[in-house]
Amino acid sequence: MTPTTPPRLAVRAIILHENRLLLVNAWPAGKSDLMCAPGGGVERGSSLPDNLIREVFEETGLRIIVGRPCLVNEFHDPKGSFHQVDVYFYCTLSGAPTLDHDWQDVDAIVTDRRWVTRQQMAHIRTKPDSLAAVAWRDADAPMYDPLEPLIV
Repeated sequence: MTPTTPPRLAVRAIILHENRLLLVNAWPAGKSDLMCAPGGGVERGSSLPDNLIREVFEETGLRIIVGRPCLVNEFHDPKGSFHQVDVYFYCTLSGAPTLDHDWQDVDAIVTDRRWVTRQQMAHIRTKPDSLAAVAWRDADAPMYDPLEPLIV
């Protein structure tokens, strides 16, 4: 039987500052050590950039300026009905890059926020697989990262 739940649409920010990429862990209660770019679900009636500005602030307390789209990634639960499409945008900071360690996101889901170098990323579990290549604008970085299985 084909699931009837439509894919969820989300936006994510690629933010480099002093050659470090901002990553978050959005698995509550330490469920996973997986890190990703900040962002989240799109609310109907609000543009993708406006959603991204809201999501990044909620998760990190940082203000951003949204640039051009740079990646479409999708992932799903092969054994369930969950399917999400993420649209990534290059973004810049519009304020200080300081992460307040006492900041708590609105939904209390983000358990870790940090700036990492590309070398450090090699030792951190991240998704999507193409995140570093896109962030550092490698010549062979994809614009579309095909359907990946959901991992925890």
